[in-house]
Amino acid sequence: MARSISGMSIIVTGGARGIGRATVERFARQGASVAIGDLDPDLGREAASAFGDRVVAAPLDVTDPASWRQFLDEVGHLGPWDVLVNNAGIMPLGSVLKEPDGLTRAIFDVNVHGPINGVKAVTPGMVERGRGHIVNVASAVGRLAVPDGASYSASKFAVVGFSEAIRQEFAPFGIDVSVVLPTVVQTELSAGVPAAKGVKPVSADDVAKTIESVVRKPKAEVWVPNWIQGPTKLTQALPRKMQDLLANASDANTVLSQADPAARAAYEERARRNAR
Repeated sequence: MARSISGMSIIVTGGARGIGRATVERFARQGASVAIGDLDPDLGREAASAFGDRVVAAPLDVTDPASWRQFLDEVGHLGPWDVLVNNAGIMPLGSVLKEPDGLTRAIFDVNVHGPINGVKAVTPGMVERGRGHIVNVASAVGRLAVPDGASYSASKFAVVGFSEAIRQEFAPFGIDVSVVLPTVVQTELSAGVPAAKGVKPVSADDVAKTIESVVRKPKAEVWVPNWIQGPTKLTQALPRKMQDLLANASDANTVLSQADPAARAAYEERARRNAR
């Protein structure tokens, strides 16, 4: 049976903008209590302001376990937590050979250690109560890697693997684990990145709607758009030479390398700022 979101207590990381904000808004409209964790608490509070006391925002650096503890202390009055949505992520693009070491570390700190820290901080309470749900937002390039985003792809592959492992680990405790894999999403993170041929860009709310759907009715893995999952996994079952031929016949392998630098300038500056 589908679960009711009304009355749930939910954490959304990176909830001040993009997919995270759209997800917060969807959950809040359905009657959930939502805690927004974000590096930009002012923007988080703006996102929360339309929903009264049921939605609160507090500073959160997902890469720092101590920040998680402080965040949970600040928003704890909304708990205990039914759902953790690990959404915070960064996507700097470019050749791996030109990627500064600090930026590589930042990509993995936010995209991989962030969800791991969140799970370690929030899941013990779920285990005690014998129920809960973890939703990790990965990416289609966490299953199908493309050039000029090697570290980002690797980080999202790690999120997929982490999700599959903890799904088995936590199942005996009544905890569901879902991983969501969007294609190109129309947010600041994907600014200037064209969609692959035949694949329409999706909106932040499209992804939020999918997150809502897996919370209502848990699934292990969901793509956005969902129809992409079948053809991708079918292609990956082919011999490598055939995969390469199909990739070369499409523009999927050049999506990130075709990103417009001017359109991405503001995002790249913000994403790289803390890695210097």
